[in-house]
Amino acid sequence: MVQLVGSLRKELADSLSTCKVLVVGAGGIGCELLKNLVLTGFKNIEVIDLDTIDVSNLNRQFLFQKKHVGKSKAQVAKESALQFCPSANIIAYHDSVMNPDYNVEFFRKFMLVMNALDNRAARNHVNRMCLAADIPLIESGTAGYLGQVTVIKKGMTECYECQPKPTQKTFPGCTIRNTPSEPIHCIVWAKYLFNQLFGEEDADQEVSPDTADPEAAWNPEETAARATASEKDGDIKRISTKEWARSTGYDSVKLFNKLFKDDIMYLLTMDKLWKKRKAPTPLDWQQLEKSVRPQEETPGSGLKDQQVLGVWGYCQLFQHSVETLSSQLQEKGEGAELVWDKDDPPAMDFVTAAANLRMHIFSMNMKSRFDVKSMAGNIIPAIATTNAVIAGLIVLEGLKILAGELESCRTIFLNKCPNLRKKLLVPCVLDPPSTNCYVCASKPEVTVKLNVHKTMVLSLQDRILKERFGMVAPDVQIEDGKGTILISSEEGETEANNSKFLADFGIRNGSRLQADDFLQDYTLLINVLHIEELERDVEFEVVGEAPDKAPPPQTNQEEVNSITNGNKDSAQPSTSSKASADDDDIMIVDSDEEEAVSSSSAATVSTSTKRKHPDAETGETSTKRPRTEQSSAAAAPTDNDDDDIIALD
Repeated sequence: MVQLVGSLRKELADSLSTCKVLVVGAGGIGCELLKNLVLTGFKNIEVIDLDTIDVSNLNRQFLFQKKHVGKSKAQVAKESALQFCPSANIIAYHDSVMNPDYNVEFFRKFMLVMNALDNRAARNHVNRMCLAADIPLIESGTAGYLGQVTVIKKGMTECYECQPKPTQKTFPGCTIRNTPSEPIHCIVWAKYLFNQLFGEEDADQEVSPDTADPEAAWNPEETAARATASEKDGDIKRISTKEWARSTGYDSVKLFNKLFKDDIMYLLTMDKLWKKRKAPTPLDWQQLEKSVRPQEETPGSGLKDQQVLGVWGYCQLFQHSVETLSSQLQEKGEGAELVWDKDDPPAMDFVTAAANLRMHIFSMNMKSRFDVKSMAGNIIPAIATTNAVIAGLIVLEGLKILAGELESCRTIFLNKCPNLRKKLLVPCVLDPPSTNCYVCASKPEVTVKLNVHKTMVLSLQDRILKERFGMVAPDVQIEDGKGTILISSEEGETEANNSKFLADFGIRNGSRLQADDFLQDYTLLINVLHIEELERDVEFEVVGEAPDKAPPPQTNQEEVNSITNGNKDSAQPSTSSKASADDDDIMIVDSDEEEAVSSSSAATVSTSTKRKHPDAETGETSTKRPRTEQSSAAAAPTDNDDDDIIALD
């Protein structure tokens, strides 16, 4: 007779009390997961999170209270979880999982790692660390009402990076407010600014510098002190941006200098942010006005919406749109609010101008009104119930792994609407590793198109190796028979190379580079394919993938459109407040794993495409290969969602 401890077999219950697990992330999913783990019987848990608690977290991260604002998420989550099970042994780290202290040996001490992250860079890193340590990883994510859980095991399943993913569509608040690095960050900031000035103010949409940015203050006490310097019991008392703007009479010059000069100068005082980044450059209205050149005021050729103006042109557009919007607000009367709509010219002008001015400040190429409009879409909040469902599924998959039943693990999708079998949860068999994966293949190798005469060593390091291929501290040598060191992870060793071009080191078409990241125990061979000209604003391209700037539009009606910012991966503009009915035209394969298609079965089978679900609180999607199912279970109704969306948790 099977002995039970609660609802678990005694052997499994004993395993839970002795095994050691790592939870990476203590936010929306992480809070629910930590609570579930201690209530299920896990006794030895370590949790790591770099972030601090913000007032906007309190509506869905239930381990936190108002008095905790500004404190370490990991530490407070530990303290709250211990109230459910005081006998549990929980260790909390207020730190980045990408810190070199958390090396392969650190990961090897765990039987299981569970991700509850909100950004791709950290996901890529944990994926590689678990592959190097040969530890099972449970990956998860939510986007609005949609969610996904999958299991990753070296040599048995796809890793997180086996399938290419579109550009990330959700971003941490401190990235939007302090350290934007992509145009979309500035566009989201400009939309937040519109609401702060003219619309419904939201604590989640603050635009001022984030003084509690965990990256600016690594010491937990220092972080908490900054966040609560002007508060009592964590109750943030903000001066309304709208009230301040009204007190100035919506003076566009004062607004400009506050947003693009004073706030930027304040950011510059947070010097830790700029040790490894290019610092922003403040703008001053009066100085710009004095130095304006006549040609900047002359409109260029081509369609008006597709022109990229100069800095002063966007200053004037900002001034004109502020005046127009403030007049509209005044006409509506006291307490009125405007609603941002991409089809409203003054609102679109405002976001275009504000976003481009911020892009210029942070050394990015400015965008046309057409490009900004195509990237700007509706924003939806994270949903607590979705996080709770996904956290529960993580634990269920974890129990299978600890019971030695890895073959029964599944990728599970949480749908917004029931499928034909009236089910919201759809399990799918885990796919095997991709032979072309540049991470988990036996000899990872890629080919990169670039111009060796225009690409600097610093760009190779930061844009290609770190941003694109997710390395943390790369070392690069040229396979030229001499072993020439191009980039060293040792500080200062190859700093003199940074401003030189690849061609200066004899790198040409067909050259091979070996990039090693010893922290991740990862080696990547890079074949250089020299090309004179790439598309505009594209620095490099990975062969076999469309450039990030403009992926080709999807033509197969059964393919799902990614959840993005008002467009299909920036390929097509979304110009109305209602997307067309086929904007989210998808097929869901209902795979309940109750039946297997026998090789001897005479039943007709049909091939369908699984729904590409948002991957991990980022709005990303992971592509799964088609599977054959019995035709009675192959098709499901399509969703008719409104605009393409960004998920924010």
